Parts: sequence; C-alpha cells; structure tokens
Amino acid sequence: MTPTVRGRLQQLLASAGLVVIFAFFAIADSNFLNYGNVTNILFSTVVIGTLALGTTAVIIAGGIDLSIGTGMALCAVVSGVLIVNSGLPVPLGVLGAILFGGLIGLVNGLNVAVLKLPPFIATLAMMMVAQGLALVLSHSAPIYFSDHPGYSDISIGSLIPGSGFPNAVLVLALVAVVAGVLLNTTVLGRYTYAIGSNEDATALSGIAVRRWKIVIYVIGGLFTGLAGVMISARLGSAQPATGLGYELQAIAAVVIGGTSLSGGKGSIIGTLIGALIISVLNNGLQIMSIPQEWQNVILGVVILLAVYADQARKRTA
Repeated sequence: MTPTVRGRLQQLLASAGLVVIFAFFAIADSNFLNYGNVTNILFSTVVIGTLALGTTAVIIAGGIDLSIGTGMALCAVVSGVLIVNSGLPVPLGVLGAILFGGLIGLVNGLNVAVLKLPPFIATLAMMMVAQGLALVLSHSAPIYFSDHPGYSDISIGSLIPGSGFPNAVLVLALVAVVAGVLLNTTVLGRYTYAIGSNEDATALSGIAVRRWKIVIYVIGGLFTGLAGVMISARLGSAQPATGLGYELQAIAAVVIGGTSLSGGKGSIIGTLIGALIISVLNNGLQIMSIPQEWQNVILGVVILLAVYADQARKRTA
C-alpha cells in the first residue's frame, strides 16, 4: 500500500468515525440534530480548528508546539492592549495580534532550528513565558471590548442576516483553504513534508532546512495569533488566564485527523475532521449530561486510539 493510499484511507476512516459519532448522538438525543446545535458545533470548532491548522505543518515537519494555547491567550491580550488601551483601530489591532503570534513562532523556530533545542522543551518554555506575559500585560485582569462592538462581530456577527450563522465559521473555512493551498501547492508544503520524512536527506539535497523550519513555526504562530483574535472576539474580552489546555486539544485534532507524530504525513482535511470529531464529542456528551470528568476520560481514550492507529500504520509501512 503506497503512502498516498494509506493517507487517503486514514482520512476515510476519520470521516467514517465522525459520521458514526454524529449519528450516535443524533439517535441518542433529539435535540442534537437541530440547526442551532449544529451551528454551535461548528462555532465551537473555530478556535481549536484554527490552532490545529497552524500546528499541522509543524507536526508534519517533525516538530511540536506546546505554546499555542497560552500563546493564543497572549495574542488575545495584545489585541486588547492595542485596541482598548492604546486606542488603535480594530483592523490594526487584529493585525498586530496576528503578527505577534508570528513573533512567538519566530522565537520558537529560532530555538528549534538555530539553537537546536528539542521542540518539546523549546515550546514548553515558550508556553510558560506566554502564560506569564499575558498576565503581566493585562495586569492579571480581563480586557473588555465593550466599546468596540465591531471586534466581537469578527466572531459572533453574521454576514447572512437572520441566519444565526456566525462569521467565525466562515473565517475558519477561509484559513483552512489558505492552509491547504500552502501545504499542497507551494514549495513550502513540499519542503515541509520532505523535512518531516527525512530531515538529513533533505539537507543533503541542498535545501536550507533551518530556514524553512523557522518559516514553518512562524506560519504556525500566525494561526495562533488569529486564534487569539477569534476567542477574544467570541468572549468579548481578552482573558489572560485562558488558553492552557487548548494546545492538547489542537494537537489531538491533528493526530486524530491522521497526521503522524513522527512527521512526513498529514493533511488539512484530516485536521478539520479531527477538530470536528472533538467538537461533536464535547457537544454530544454535554447534551447527554455526561459529567466533565468522564468527558475528559472519553476524549483521552479517543486520543490514545488515534496514536495507536498512527503507530500501527508505521509498523505496516
């Protein structure tokens, strides 16, 4: 079985899993399959999905990024500082927050590619730094966007009047297309897969591996910055204490979607499916009034099964 066929089979299995989970909750509770709840599932996928899209390329390249959760919270705080505290127009504040995410990615990329720090350690340190800086910049207090309704409209507003369909879902769809184009049709995408498949061989072929690793982490950081904008726009405030734990759900979405933790394999479509599986699980379990602690247990089991499937694929490769 060729790698391409195996990748498509994994996407098919993930898609089938999503359909089975969706059908189970639809049968278990009649309230699950109404328009409002389906829209809510899509809406709840936005933040995790955006983070997962950014970290997909990082994991395909053989890396990991544990800083995306607290980095997202820090970028949300930066948007609050720029828009609320400094009085910048909303578009400039949004741009500043996204670029700040790119700066976080740049630091991670330099630590991994130039200083040769293990990605786990480098991004774990950044996770702690971002968590602290978010509290410092916000003075450990939320920053509210009450006087800037246009900011909240980025997420909870609707371009389709009366539909109740949030803009955040459209944003996720747009950035998913952008991520797909980057990975599937550009030099960056080809080099990302090559580095993850065999970094030494890629370097010997004349490709500047260190430079492209930095670029990959920067792009992942830009998605982190966008996720910070989306979550703060949804909440109407920049909450400096949020973010911790989001990195695990985002990485889980990537793995569930078929991206190999060893690098070299993965897809944007698979990541979106993985993010939807997590959102459907969370939503369905909440509707069924399953206690939060058991929700965590079930999600953990799903992640273990996804990692086991990844290991099984490698053994049969």
